[in-house]
Amino acid sequence: MCLGRCLRRLALSATGHWHKSRVTTYGRRAHQSSQEPYKYNVLGMASALETLCGQAFGAKKHHMLGVYLQRSWIVLLIFAAGLTPTYIFMEPLLLLIGQSPELSRLAGRMSIWLIPQHFAMAMLLPLTRFLQSQLKNWITAVTAGAALAVHVVVTYLLVQYFQLGIVGAVAAADMSWWLVVLGQLVYVVGGWCPLSWKGFSMEAFNDFWDFIKLSSASGVMLCLENWYYRVLVLLTGYLKNAEIAVDALSICQTINGWEMMIPFGFLAATGVRVSNELGAGSGKGARFAIIVSITTSVVIGLVFWFLILYFDDRIALLFTSSEVVLAAVHKLSVLLAFTILLNSVQPVLSGVAIGSGWQALVAYVNVGTYYLIGVPLGIILGWPLHLGVGGIWSGMIGGTAVQTVILAYLTVKCDWDEEAKIASTRMQKWAADLK
Repeated sequence: MCLGRCLRRLALSATGHWHKSRVTTYGRRAHQSSQEPYKYNVLGMASALETLCGQAFGAKKHHMLGVYLQRSWIVLLIFAAGLTPTYIFMEPLLLLIGQSPELSRLAGRMSIWLIPQHFAMAMLLPLTRFLQSQLKNWITAVTAGAALAVHVVVTYLLVQYFQLGIVGAVAAADMSWWLVVLGQLVYVVGGWCPLSWKGFSMEAFNDFWDFIKLSSASGVMLCLENWYYRVLVLLTGYLKNAEIAVDALSICQTINGWEMMIPFGFLAATGVRVSNELGAGSGKGARFAIIVSITTSVVIGLVFWFLILYFDDRIALLFTSSEVVLAAVHKLSVLLAFTILLNSVQPVLSGVAIGSGWQALVAYVNVGTYYLIGVPLGIILGWPLHLGVGGIWSGMIGGTAVQTVILAYLTVKCDWDEEAKIASTRMQKWAADLK
């Protein structure tokens, strides 16, 4: 996921500087409108593998990892095929919900070129989690680094030399995604995972419905979580004279997105370590992994919280020289700092949930805290109380804070020794079913 964000941001950055053209801003918003909702659904469904592969690896049931990988490919590819029409008809769908014709036209054009990325995700995300659960993170780093180097060159050629603009940037990202897929696929099926990859098997269709339920719960959990701040951008677009507010908010969200790569890394690491320890029957090990992850992530979050408060709107000079936009960013910088601080805890707790298999429970928590508390509170602060984008964002931070407190309570109160017994029993049962 971190690679994908880097590729997309590099690609869009190559199309021009933020402040030089409204088309660039529309390009960024069009890209989010055309791909972001579905990306997180596929990402969430793939996170079921963090639970299953991680616990199987911890229980030393290595042969099950390859079966889970194939099962995840089948589910995600079916899901990706089912969503493809929404890419094809993106322009009329955006017009239907009231987006501007210019944004809808550009998003519709881009969405067609995003279809290859859509299917690449369905292949790549299970591969990445399959490797992460075995602590083979180096192969994901190598393939990502190689693809990023190629991506920079190809993006320059397509965007600057051949003057293909945003379409060229998206096409370059398509190619880069598939390079990563091929690199990891060759590593897995080429004999470098002898314990966990035994070849393609019809066993991938066993317990298919149970896997779909866990994948769906994972998808709902992560979608509700990551769509939340997309709602912030959407609501801001309905404010009076919203263009400056949307520009400033987009800059803040981009900075937040860059910093979020660190907690997202802790999310993945926590999910893997917790699932490994639970699969191995070690509740004490799972508890220790959680404490280390949260403590480290919070310390890093405090550093970035201080940096944002210290540099204030000067960070926005990376994107714009407009005094009006810089002033708007200045008003939002405190909210950005506290969002970053809060997000240093919340993703790690989500990683705990993924590693423990609590996806369905967390999905209910997300619905209640985000969409029954955060969004309504943001709307009240933004419109009746006339606090504008700052009010909308403050209300939604409140929803995130409530969600974080609930997840922290569940984590502290959990009997991890009992969770380890449940995970071990599950692995024993499913391993027996595959024989």
